[in-house]
Order: sequence, then C-alpha cells, then structure tokens
Amino acid sequence: MSVGELAAYVCSHLRKRGIDVVLTGGSCVAIYSRGRYVSRDLDFIETRFATVAELRDAMAEIGFEPESRHYSHKDTDLIVEFPAGPLSLGSEPAGDIKEVKFATGLLRMLSPTDCVKDRLAAYYHWKDLQSLEQAILVAQAQNIDLPEIKRWSTAEGMGRSFSEIASKLK
Repeated sequence: MSVGELAAYVCSHLRKRGIDVVLTGGSCVAIYSRGRYVSRDLDFIETRFATVAELRDAMAEIGFEPESRHYSHKDTDLIVEFPAGPLSLGSEPAGDIKEVKFATGLLRMLSPTDCVKDRLAAYYHWKDLQSLEQAILVAQAQNIDLPEIKRWSTAEGMGRSFSEIASKLK
C-alpha cells in the first residue's frame, strides 16, 4: 500500500471504532508532494478522546502491535504514532480538514495550507530546516492560501521570518 492508502485504511478502521483522527506531519507532506518527500511514520492526532486500551484494541484488530510510543505491523516499515493533541498549528487550532478517498478508505488529513503551517511551525520555533524544505515541497505541488499563511505567521510572531521565505512558497 502507498502511504495514503495505509493512512486511509487506519483512519477508516479507527473511525468505525469511534476514534476520530487526523493525519499530520511528514506523511501529509509525502502525500501532498506526490512522493518527493518520504516519511517513515503516520502521525495521527485524535480529535475525539480514546483510552489507551481502546486505541490498542482497535490497532490490534488490523494487525498493529504497540512498541513503546508507536505501533508497528509486520507487513510494513511504516509505523503509526498518536502524538498528543490538540490538533493545532502553533497557537491556533487547525482549520480545514481535508477528506481524501482511497480504495482502502477515507483519510482525514490537514489541508495543504495547514500542512504548510504545520511544517513552518517547526521551522519558526525550532529552526528545523528540514521542515522548511517540506513546507516548500507542499507549496510547490499544491494550491495553498499564501495570504492565510502570512496572517498566521504574523500571529505567531514570525512575520519577519515569513517575509524572508515567502518567495520560496510561491
């Protein structure tokens, strides 16, 4: 399965069990950049609380076993993680959640614009240059709302940083 197909499979299965999640992080970049970036994990943020036992049982039903803070499956090198919520981009909640249909199910993921914000948050706050490159890959492959990213960057106190990189996001 592709990253998107596996993510949709997991997302749909969890939803059937009453566990709502949204894909974030590098896997969103991998999907939106059409494979120009490769991620080794699927980061899902829960939007409706599930207990550790509920999550463990739901993941076990589709063959994923817990290992420390993530889940692995014998048939894939990709691991599944559930970072702590809330689903936010810097100091603001995530906005538009995109739903993408795959043959394996429905995937809920950050929109391209919010994916860029997510990656820029890591760049702005931790000086993570790899996250900046990921933001650029998404911006080059997808239609993004650059004025919204500028507004958000300014609200994060990063208006000057945004001005320095804005041309790379076009």
